[in-house]
Amino acid sequence: MESNLRTLGPLEASVVLSLSARGQQTVNTADLVAITGSGRAANNVARQLVRKGWLTRVIRGRYVLLPPEHGPENLGENNALALAGTAVTPSYIGWWSAAAHHGFTTQVPMTVFVATRRRLLPREIEGTPVRFIPLSAAEFFGEQPYDVYGRRVLVSSPAKTLIDCLDRPALTGGATEVARIAERALAGMSADEAVDVALRFRSKSVMQRLGAIAELVGRPLSAPARARLREAIPKSARSRFGRGKPRAGDVGYVAEWGLFVDSTREALLAELPRAKPHADDK
Repeated sequence: MESNLRTLGPLEASVVLSLSARGQQTVNTADLVAITGSGRAANNVARQLVRKGWLTRVIRGRYVLLPPEHGPENLGENNALALAGTAVTPSYIGWWSAAAHHGFTTQVPMTVFVATRRRLLPREIEGTPVRFIPLSAAEFFGEQPYDVYGRRVLVSSPAKTLIDCLDRPALTGGATEVARIAERALAGMSADEAVDVALRFRSKSVMQRLGAIAELVGRPLSAPARARLREAIPKSARSRFGRGKPRAGDVGYVAEWGLFVDSTREALLAELPRAKPHADDK
């Protein structure tokens, strides 16, 4: 019977101990070369450590260390957020994946969404589909480190998660799911937090969606926050939210925010729980 225990040869042990002593979570080929002294030795060690369960390959030349405290058995790494978050630097976990992490939705997306500064093809990492979403320099902000099952992972903050979801509903399960995320997110943060991020994001359509959706889901912004947001939106600005094509029975045009809502009120509110006290009211 074949053993599933993780073993180490002398050079492999030296590499694992060196990386563990540094507290290093992500490992590049260059790190292995520095320890082993040559590219050939580094490649050989990487292959053996992956096979024996000490490294998990994320992308070519980039690995995640499974240190000794993970136990003696070769069980691999099933922390999808941690693996996806180490694939490229800089990056952070965002959109639907971040919303699930923060508890804004009960849905667990099968795909992990990763914000990056450059375009990368989607890939599968340890059986999990990962999509890399390139952002401009102005849009790439708001990430914070979180402990995800013992791994340090950069995830968009609660307020940035809300704004990213309003900006890209297609990466968040659609309009109904965005409404649910907005209701839960706004219940747990001050209106000023959400408005601060929306203003920094500089998207007029996001500002319009924030104001209108907050009211539709029963979490209207405070008067001062609402005034700040309205002041930043040109009176002539128009945008859409929903399926993109109007139908009979839709919410329609919300004049206060210059937003066409292409969805029925029933559909948008279908997944919402009974309203709870707002963070500003506590």
